[in-house]
Amino acid sequence: VQLAESGGGSVQSGGSLKLSCSASGVTADSYCLGWFREAPGKKREGVAAIVTVGNSEYAESVKGRFTISHDKAKNTVYLEMNSLKPEDSGTYYCAYEYGIWTPGGTCLESDLLDAWGQGTLVTVSS
Repeated sequence: VQLAESGGGSVQSGGSLKLSCSASGVTADSYCLGWFREAPGKKREGVAAIVTVGNSEYAESVKGRFTISHDKAKNTVYLEMNSLKPEDSGTYYCAYEYGIWTPGGTCLESDLLDAWGQGTLVTVSS
């Protein structure tokens, strides 16, 4: 599986961005796609994740502001980010994990992700 992110950029606080991640080489029927971010000096954190059966999960810090969606036909996952804050700045990575999740579960907290994209930079200025 190969992942390619796009859509990062620079915006002012309160602005919006939409990230895209195109997945190629996916043959599984059940998998999870997630967005993770890493800022300088901070640990990588899960932002949002979605499973093929429809479960989605968000970090508390982005609930109500970010929306993850998945176009199965295009094997593309999106992250719509609204009301951006400077603390949302960082490199955003798309990740994939094959597997089956319990109802409500996702790969947001997983350490077993199978593939990563190269990342796309998001900068939010105050």
